[in-house]
Amino acid sequence: MEYVALNNGVKMPKLGYGVYQTPPEETERCVREAIEIGYRSIDTAQAYGNDVICCKL
Repeated sequence: MEYVALNNGVKMPKLGYGVYQTPPEETERCVREAIEIGYRSIDTAQAYGNDVICCKL
């Protein structure tokens, strides 16, 4: 995984996993699998309607 250093020294992954248009009934499984294979940046938004599901993981 490649990272970029932020101004405060924190390393952020360059590649993230997005859940835009992922149906709520599939979001938890998809995000769980993404985390299992190494994703650490999950792109969520209240407007997607599935951010609460991602936060529970």
